[in-house]
Amino acid sequence: MKELFRTTDPTLIPFASAMLRAEGIECFDLDVHMSILEGSIGVMPRRLMVADQHYFRASAILRDNDVEISDKP
Repeated sequence: MKELFRTTDPTLIPFASAMLRAEGIECFDLDVHMSILEGSIGVMPRRLMVADQHYFRASAILRDNDVEISDKP
């Protein structure tokens, strides 16, 4: 799996996930339950991951929709 991006914005992960799933790309949200450790203040970033073979297409979809992704493939 490869990381597309990480963010503390609670609305960006669902937005990006919906776009990718609409295109038939499964994605996985990591660090969802870190709020238990941080006290729900939103300091710990969440990561959006995709399978290696879908990374190029997923990153192109997100860039086309003005979502900044990590530059490390």
